[in-house]
Amino acid sequence: MTAQSSLDAKLDRVVRRHAELRDALGAPHLPGGEVAKLAREYSELTPIVDSVAALRKLQGEMADLSALAEDGDDPEMRALAQSELQALKERLPQLEQQVKLLLLPKDEADARNAILETRAGTGGEEAALFAAALFRMYQRYAAQHGWRFEVMEVSETGLGGFKEAIATISGRDVFQRLKFESGVHRVQRVPETEGSGRIHTSAATVAVLPEAEEVDIHIEEKDLRIDVFRSSGPGGQSVNTTDSAVRITHLPTGIVVSQQDEKSQHKNKAKALKVLRARLYERERQAREAERAAFRKSQVGTGDRSERIRTYNFPQGRVTDHRVNLTLYKIDKVMSGEALDEFIDVLLSEDQAARLAEVE
Repeated sequence: MTAQSSLDAKLDRVVRRHAELRDALGAPHLPGGEVAKLAREYSELTPIVDSVAALRKLQGEMADLSALAEDGDDPEMRALAQSELQALKERLPQLEQQVKLLLLPKDEADARNAILETRAGTGGEEAALFAAALFRMYQRYAAQHGWRFEVMEVSETGLGGFKEAIATISGRDVFQRLKFESGVHRVQRVPETEGSGRIHTSAATVAVLPEAEEVDIHIEEKDLRIDVFRSSGPGGQSVNTTDSAVRITHLPTGIVVSQQDEKSQHKNKAKALKVLRARLYERERQAREAERAAFRKSQVGTGDRSERIRTYNFPQGRVTDHRVNLTLYKIDKVMSGEALDEFIDVLLSEDQAARLAEVE
């Protein structure tokens, strides 16, 4: 079977399934839960079917024009048919690409909110200052997209740096836009405390996790060890006089989450469980992704946190994303969040191209 006939067969199956769902939704006495499930699938298939209809209409018009261009009696009509046929031929690849993209399996996590974690890596206080700068970069980026950015936990160094910072980002397609930010971010700059003007290299890590609901990840109480302790962070004396901070250890995986920002032990526990669910969900999602993408040549989207993904060189004013070999000489606009989409759009396109190569 040729690639074209394989694609046509796949499109036929989608169109048939769409028709089956339409008929099923019209049936009387369908249980409410079943209606919602079928309606969701029908809604997901509708844009694909609309694109298939447009593609097949174009192919039909091309067949008619081709026949007229070859067999028409009127030379003027043949020339006109050839001209129109050429215009349609130029539109065809774009429509075919659109249909193929719509056929790609969706990452179910793309539409979810996200939990952002930044941590200082190698480089001492300079790494902590860079982790804080990255955290603020994503905060500004979220504001530019109209997303809600809620700080959950910040562990400060006392000199303006962050050892660790965690936030929830809520809005439309948050995880889809931010998922390729996970990894090691390297910075090259002269620290303010450096008298000789020598450039230092340090790093911070970023993790972007899709937010998980209780229905996604069921956590057994027996799998948790919960410790409470006095909060050592900011918040005044009332915070420090009670055992309000919470540390949760997930025994099967060894994942540890601490929360101490709230005065209430109950609220800190709820926040910690939210982060734990996200980390467990991401663990499962990455395992599934690794299975599906074991043969991928592209490294985009693997979420491998040991991989250096981007370098921020302040003396030269440039930022380089090593996965797509893209360098922007506008470091201020990247750090303010304004130019971050230029990297994200290319990463999304590369990911689409890699996934298209798998199905073609």
